[in-house]
Amino acid sequence: MARVYISSVIDVPAARVWERIRDFNGLPRWHPAIRDSRIENGEPADKVGCVRDFYLQNGDRIRERLLGLSDYDMFCTYSILESPMPLTDYIATLRLTPITDGDRCFAEWSAEFECDEAEEEGLVTGIGSDVFQAGFSALKRQLAI
Repeated sequence: MARVYISSVIDVPAARVWERIRDFNGLPRWHPAIRDSRIENGEPADKVGCVRDFYLQNGDRIRERLLGLSDYDMFCTYSILESPMPLTDYIATLRLTPITDGDRCFAEWSAEFECDEAEEEGLVTGIGSDVFQAGFSALKRQLAI
């Protein structure tokens, strides 16, 4: 099983970051790689089990299911249903933790998935830098005080 883990400190309160990322359909508003997104069947974007169908800037399509969402613990967990990436059983969690010293935020994004051994290094590196770190870097730019 392949694992990806990226963490970052964002210099704004966790509640403010959570406001931006909580919407499961809101990726295009904060992640630079996402062109557009919609929740299938008109379901609410915070309903566990809803499916987001989105397109990357390069035109690739991905479908993901929301598996867990907690406003109290500030996390969301989701799985990939369809993707052009050569992987299966992908489950990821995006979690925020308040840092009380300076009213900042510790952000973690992790994923586990199955893939061919020959593809693992490229997938781990690509997801870590192009998805997770790119998202954190965009949040830092957008939320800078």
